[in-house]
Amino acid sequence: MLIRSVIIYICVLAVVRLMGKRQIGEMQPFEFVITLIIADLACIPMAELSVPLVHGIVPIATLLIVHFLICFLARKFQFARYMLTGRPAMVISPNGINYRELKELNMNLDDLMELIRGCGVFDIDEIAYAILETNGNLCLLMKSQYSPVTREDLKVKVSQSALPINIIMDGKLMKQNVDLAGIDEKLINKCIGRAKAKKIKDILLMTLDNNGKVFIQARGAREYFCFNVDFKGGDKW
Repeated sequence: MLIRSVIIYICVLAVVRLMGKRQIGEMQPFEFVITLIIADLACIPMAELSVPLVHGIVPIATLLIVHFLICFLARKFQFARYMLTGRPAMVISPNGINYRELKELNMNLDDLMELIRGCGVFDIDEIAYAILETNGNLCLLMKSQYSPVTREDLKVKVSQSALPINIIMDGKLMKQNVDLAGIDEKLINKCIGRAKAKKIKDILLMTLDNNGKVFIQARGAREYFCFNVDFKGGDKW
């Protein structure tokens, strides 16, 4: 039973990884159904020793193929996409709550208010549009007077956004990222010294962004360091 459980676990994990990286709350209806069936199928050969192991693996693999087929149809044909996943529904517009849409979605006002509060909004009058996506998430467009003020509104000049990549994680050098950044060990050791450490294995985390900003913290340290370095990379990611 132990060996069978490990084999089934590996098979289910492989299937879930192949299906994609959606979270449970972001799954489309057909994805959620397939996931539930896979979970049920996996339990049978794990608990029942009289059931051949292959009787659990083959149905799981079949559902994976069905999943790929459904995804292919959804990509190729808009009609199939709407049949499988549905359409986004506008539940709030400038005219107010669209009660007809709520009825078609089998939702009541309590459900809608709960979703709105989950978005951090407590006054419906502040909402211009609310769209319920096919995965169940609610997206809000606030009225102009209630939208957060941006730096563009204030005419404040800002530097371009930068994306940090991991250079050292848990004492290990991320060689692929080091090559991507185009930096050498000399620069890395210099950063390590500024973090009051001696070796790479002493570093908990080190990141580097496109603008040359370094975040570095040593293992067991109660402080971290942020500073800028000069390097010629940053244009590859």
